Amino acid sequence: MTRIKEDIIRDVMTKITLDRKYAKNLVESILDIIKDSLEGGEEVMISGFGHFKVRHKSARVGRNPKTKVAYEISERTVVTFYPSKVFRKELNLLDS
Repeated sequence: MTRIKEDIIRDVMTKITLDRKYAKNLVESILDIIKDSLEGGEEVMISGFGHFKVRHKSARVGRNPKTKVAYEISERTVVTFYPSKVFRKELNLLDS
């Protein structure tokens, strides 16, 4: 199942008993702050959850595994998410 922004807004409404309008503004404001920070080249670290980081990937040669034809993958910027140790433990992604 995929969660969409509307699901998150509904959960915020229920969890902290907010009006839908305020819950929507809260969720959108948080997402805008994260996006603006990442666009500005900053990392976003949320304690107990993880951190988001912008990485630059250089151009490289890729290969279609079916046809074996080589092609160039252009350089690009990507956002990566690294879950915190606490979050990984809660998801049972850590052995200890």
